[in-house]
Formats: sequence, C-alpha cells, structure tokens
Amino acid sequence: MRVLHVFKTYYPDTFGGVERTIHAIAKGALAHGIQSDVLSLSRDPVPNTVEFDGHMAYKANLDLELASTGFSREAFSKFRDLCRKADVVHYHFPWPFMDLLHLMHPPGKPSVVTYHSDIVKQKLLMRLYKPLMHRFLSSVTRIVATSPNYLESSEVLQRYRDKTVVIPIGLDEADYPRACQELKDRWITRFPKPFFLFVGVLRYYKGLHTLIEASKNVNTDILIVGQGPMEGRLKAQAVSAGLTNVHFLGAVSDIDKAALLELCTAFVFPSNLRSEAYGLSLVEAAMFGKPMISCEIGTGTSFVNKDGKTGIVVPPKDAEALVRALNTMQNEAVAGAYALHSEAHFRAELSAKAMAERYSTLYRRLLS
Repeated sequence: MRVLHVFKTYYPDTFGGVERTIHAIAKGALAHGIQSDVLSLSRDPVPNTVEFDGHMAYKANLDLELASTGFSREAFSKFRDLCRKADVVHYHFPWPFMDLLHLMHPPGKPSVVTYHSDIVKQKLLMRLYKPLMHRFLSSVTRIVATSPNYLESSEVLQRYRDKTVVIPIGLDEADYPRACQELKDRWITRFPKPFFLFVGVLRYYKGLHTLIEASKNVNTDILIVGQGPMEGRLKAQAVSAGLTNVHFLGAVSDIDKAALLELCTAFVFPSNLRSEAYGLSLVEAAMFGKPMISCEIGTGTSFVNKDGKTGIVVPPKDAEALVRALNTMQNEAVAGAYALHSEAHFRAELSAKAMAERYSTLYRRLLS
C-alpha cells in the first residue's frame, strides 16, 4: 500500500508539530507494509525529492504566500502525478490551498484528513474560506480528530461527526536521546534548586505572562526554553516584577532538552487559547514520565494531561490557580503519583507506535 501525505511544509524546510506528526506516521507505517510520500511547498525546491527515514519528500515551488497560506502552480501537476501512485491520500488540515488541490483534481482514491486545528486567529479570512472548507471536508472519506476533547469542542468537527474518528498524536522515543549523567550534573550545578520547565515557541497563546505572574508567589525556579515573538515582552515583564527565579534559556539542543526534562520537578504548559490544539511538548513530558500542569482550553492538552491523574489542569489566565498547582506539585509524593500515571498514559495512548497502528488500520479499512 502507498499513502500520499499533503501539507504546506515539510522536511528539510521546516519540522514543526504537524511535520513531526507526518514523519511519525510515515515512519511507523513502514512496519505495517505501508510506503509513504509527502508533498509540500518550498521556496527552494531543489532538489525536489528528498529521502527521509524510509519515505520520499516531494517539493513544489512556492509561488506566493498570503495569510500563512502557500500557493503553487507546480503543485497541481505534482499532486496529480503522485495521486496516480497512491492508494490513499492523507491531507493535514488546515491549509486552504490543499482544499483547492483536492477539489480541482479529485484523486479518485480514499481520502483522509487529519484535523489538526480549527482556524482560530484569522476570523475575517475564515468567513471567505468557509464555503471552500466545507466543500472539501464534505468530499473526503474520513476525518481524524487528534483527541476526543477537540472533537467535542470544535463546531466544525461536530458537523462531520458521523465520519470522524479519533487518533491521538504520538511520538517515537527512538527520536529522543537520553542525556548522560555528566550533562545532567552540569545543569544541576547551574540550577541547584528544584525547577519547573516550559518548552515551546514563545507565542501569544502560550500563556507565559500568567506563568510569570504566578512565579512571584512560588519558591522555586521556572525555566523557559524556546524563542519566539513574545520573548522581549515576557523578559520585560519578569524584569519589571523583579523576579530572580524566572530564567529564559532560549533555544537548547535536543540532548539538553532531554536533560532538563529528566531533572525538572514537573512540566508546566499554561497555553490559554484554542490555538494550542494539542501540545506535543506535553507528549514529550509524558514520554519522560513527568507530571504536568496545563490549562483547560477545550483542546487536546487536557487529553494529554488528564486532571488528577497525570497532573493538574487549571483555568486559563488564572495566576492564583497556577500558583496553587505549582506549590502542590512540590510535594514529592503527589508528583511521584502523577509521574507514574503520566508514563503509563504515554505507553498506552501517546506513542508513535500506537498512532501508526491506528492509521494503518484506518487505511486498510478504507481500501476494503
């Protein structure tokens, strides 16, 4: 069997959350006898084909980008050619140009859409796009929601509930190195006190302003790993509040991230808007068996972090609730119990192996 994945960007140009999901599906599906191709756009599509972990990444030239949506004339012919070889076409939503590809050149094969997120921020453009979106979603064979929480809270998915299934996003432990003791000792020397850890791009919806506000009343270090457009404003907030326990580490290597995940008391992820549809950083924390603190925003974050089991879920933008959660998590017995459930939850629901098995089963059902 051969599956064609379609998304706006992919390796080696970018490797964000959706790209990592496609990679994990394609890599894991090999064990089930399924070959994969990926079609994406690139500003520099030479070479236009790259082999990556057992599957092929094809590039079409990016001609224009408008409101984070890439357009390409070349993509139509490449899509048509790759569809001829495929048994199943697997789209990754949202990408409005992808809808045009599908509707202008119907693949004539079973089609799957992984619905990664609602379109949250661009409300005006959403009004213009909505008719095209519904034509596209109505025409595909199956839709996959990434968590039961997102299926219940998305107005769009509710409209297509009868053909929607849930397959959680998972990660592969083999892609995550473990830090040696010498490296962990260097971090312990730098931060000898217990600390909470955040990892992610510093964007408007990550809720880090609330975490910094909460840090005033927490007797522990807060380590923030990542870069992004909110970095300057967040640093200014911490300086203005005179905080000495909030540390911005910027980007770190994968092996350093692994060391920090192993050493942290708990992982804190205060995203406060639906733009945070799942939270792969939470999955990483679960992989390392860490207790978690997150916010209830009606998305997959509360599927990955189950309140009272793998960690604590608090209301968004509530600094006092976040303080209580951070202080509670400093109890070793409480944190230890959450950690055990966190690791078990990863093994059962959040591994790349489990995700690949579920997608492989879905593909075969569609073909039969």
